[in-house]
Amino acid sequence: MPQLDVSDVLLDPDFIDMTLYCNRMSQTVGDDGLAVNTPTSTPFYGVVTNDTGDLLERRADGERIMASITVHTKFRLTAGKDGLSADIVTWDGDDYTVSAVGNWSKYGRGFVMATCDLVPLSGGSNGQ
Repeated sequence: MPQLDVSDVLLDPDFIDMTLYCNRMSQTVGDDGLAVNTPTSTPFYGVVTNDTGDLLERRADGERIMASITVHTKFRLTAGKDGLSADIVTWDGDDYTVSAVGNWSKYGRGFVMATCDLVPLSGGSNGQ
């Protein structure tokens, strides 16, 4: 097992963000055969860094703004698996869908690195 332990950084008051929420939707199949979603909102902490930042995409049919962040945390975020949709992370008043998760649970006390994309994509035909 590797000895790299970033737990000290994840807990450092200079880096940690205590205002994060994970909105997780578990999904089961009801007696009628339809999906039943059960939402939960859980506070967690982590270190949030810029990923791509805000990107303006201009196309013939309009333009949109895309953005993403990276979250390093000990909380096990998911991009979806085993009856779970991808987690939605709320940070700084915006919601981000977890699109990729790097599992670094073997390093020290373990952590995950999640790439999260802004929801919803915004934009308009006239840039509004």
